[in-house]
Amino acid sequence: MPKVVIPAERRKAVGDAVVRIMIRTGVEGASLRNLADETGLSVGAIRHYFESHDELVVFTMREVGLRIRQRAATRFGRLPADGLSSAVLVAELLAELLPLDRARREDMAVWLAFIGVARTKPSLHEVAAEHHEHTRRLISRILDRAVDRGGLPAELDLGIECFRLSALLEGLTMQAVLHPQRSTPDLLMDVLRRNVHSLTQS
Repeated sequence: MPKVVIPAERRKAVGDAVVRIMIRTGVEGASLRNLADETGLSVGAIRHYFESHDELVVFTMREVGLRIRQRAATRFGRLPADGLSSAVLVAELLAELLPLDRARREDMAVWLAFIGVARTKPSLHEVAAEHHEHTRRLISRILDRAVDRGGLPAELDLGIECFRLSALLEGLTMQAVLHPQRSTPDLLMDVLRRNVHSLTQS
């Protein structure tokens, strides 16, 4: 009996192959020919699931962005009723958005490669804007919950602090991807904890 191919699963598998290629060679290496070699599919088979190379790249960028956010969002959704009752817990949750292990470093490296292209490519710029907005909302929800649970002061300007932490996380991520030897996980966590703790002194 021939194997049943589920389109959504095949699209995800092709997107994962794009990520593997980008980890090795960057965006420029993710050609259909290289992708065919990576997956064992023909170029025609890949085009069956993606009408164009641009559609494939947009799909992959969106999947990577979702994966980056989902780690923190999933942990946030599993918090107990008294979760985020301290600045320490807030920092631990926000740390899910940092490249502290190999999987997250690879995702962030691929994301930054996409961002470099997005500056001049409207379709990718749109995905980047979506991710930024989703991440900002997630950070805002985390801070709001922490205030509600007594982990952070009620008088915080959540708009400003959300922007500050978003910028901090993005900066730490770039440092970790570009300078992994200097930007160790321990250093990233120390900087994040210090910044989150500073919110309690507002």
